[in-house]
Amino acid sequence: MQQIAQQLIYGIQLGSLYALIALGYTMVYGVLRLINFAHGDVYMVGAFVGFYACTRWLPFKDLAVHPEAAGANIALAVVALLLAMAICSAMGVVIERFAYRPLRNGLQKADAHFWGLVLGFPITGLFMPVFAGWGPLVAVAVGIGVGFAMRPLVAWLARRVKLSESRLNALITAIGVSLLLENGGLLVFGANPNFIPNILPEHTYTLPGGVMVGSSQLTILGVSLFLMLSLRYIVMCTRPGKAMRAISHDIEAAKLMGIDTDRVIAFTFALGGSLAGAGGAMVAALTHVKITPLFGLLPGLKAFVAAVLGGAGSLPGAMVGGLLMGSAESFVAGSSLSMFRDAIAFCVLIIILLVRPAGLMGRHVPEKV
Repeated sequence: MQQIAQQLIYGIQLGSLYALIALGYTMVYGVLRLINFAHGDVYMVGAFVGFYACTRWLPFKDLAVHPEAAGANIALAVVALLLAMAICSAMGVVIERFAYRPLRNGLQKADAHFWGLVLGFPITGLFMPVFAGWGPLVAVAVGIGVGFAMRPLVAWLARRVKLSESRLNALITAIGVSLLLENGGLLVFGANPNFIPNILPEHTYTLPGGVMVGSSQLTILGVSLFLMLSLRYIVMCTRPGKAMRAISHDIEAAKLMGIDTDRVIAFTFALGGSLAGAGGAMVAALTHVKITPLFGLLPGLKAFVAAVLGGAGSLPGAMVGGLLMGSAESFVAGSSLSMFRDAIAFCVLIIILLVRPAGLMGRHVPEKV
């Protein structure tokens, strides 16, 4: 019984993180009917922001040398968490603005500028041996110049591209953005793993029955619960939340009622990005796992399974699905089948698609043709 209770605690802590990421999936799916596969990589960026905030940007002190700095480090950890949420929220808005919105509204002038710059740097990279002796600043300047030169070409191509209503285009774009973030992370952060040192005090509490609970587990669970309740309040009790629900119900009718759908969709991506960033920062700072550019790949897939398990488009379903997914993985990891702890998520996905495709709390809505 003690071991079961211990694994359940681990599962709830892990599931709360999956729920934070799954909420971003399910919100975007609710308003756009799009699976944003780049969401797990936003979680990775949150972990890197937490790493740099804790090791370079903020004046954290090593508790092994300065044990009296525990209170100051906790206050700085809150700042680091908010910073990760803000940066990942902005990243979510940028992804929506320059990757997904052109698929809905066509390529605008600002989009041509952005994608011209994006295409300019890889083209410049082909000629890096020429600029190798000139220094990185010259190479960056040349890349920006080539990017600006690419803008007319991108705009010319955009005028000749016909918009398609196929959801496959958005799905392929989401996968492309995910690959862009992962490989861009390799260029920016490098391939070597990073670790956050012990900068926060850690205490272990013994519950009745001999069950051990760490302060880091309580912190992750408490912050995750607070963020999920805050999201619930925003969606159910605020004007932007009501607009999100209106778009989820019928986006065309929402436009006719005067709702700025593009702004509300960007707000949705910002909310989802902030939750993923908070999860990544907490995991990096409190569990001391290795942080790499592929850090968000597997958690993102598991959170996607959690969203499908709970019911795509259902916020309570994403929370429940995340907790169930974390608990299932924890119990498998604590058994003789521990080598299959990552496979359990995909087994659950197959079962839920066969038994109840709409998810535990989702509703099957037939499409009109």
